[in-house]
Amino acid sequence: MSQDDLDRDDDVELVSKTRMKREAETLQALGEALIPLDRKHLETLDLPDKLFDAILEAKRLKAHGAIARQKQFIGKLMRHVDPAPIQALLDTLAGVSDRHTAWLHQLERLREALITDPKRLEGFVADHPDVDIQRLRQLIRGAQKERADTAAGKQVPPKAFRELFQMLKDHITEPPLAE
Repeated sequence: MSQDDLDRDDDVELVSKTRMKREAETLQALGEALIPLDRKHLETLDLPDKLFDAILEAKRLKAHGAIARQKQFIGKLMRHVDPAPIQALLDTLAGVSDRHTAWLHQLERLREALITDPKRLEGFVADHPDVDIQRLRQLIRGAQKERADTAAGKQVPPKAFRELFQMLKDHITEPPLAE
């Protein structure tokens, strides 16, 4: 063996069978996670036609053995697809997206500010003129009363507190999923 042959061998990365199997299983699990998704979510991924059809077929199947074979087939097709956009969509749908989490935290901070600071209400109404001011004030007063009752030792469900959060969700749009 010459030195050139040894140099060329160094460029090749050896991958163990265990690692290859683990990667294949990971891709199959990712593909299986696509099966319960709605068609509209699947269409946003721009999947190859064969994989898209295989996922739709898996939704249709009822027999356990057929479903298992279809999942393996999906895993095989997943080896030729970039998994990053799929994982990003699944993370977003699962609510673990950084943007989604930041948006929810923003809503929680705003809700807390509205309950504790009366001046914050004026700024919110100025930013969102289409909001039902009377309903917003009712929810803020209700959340304040619930908080006071809880502090007094009463067991009060946080109904107004939750409704206020939902109202804020309706008026502050979530940032887009992908850029």
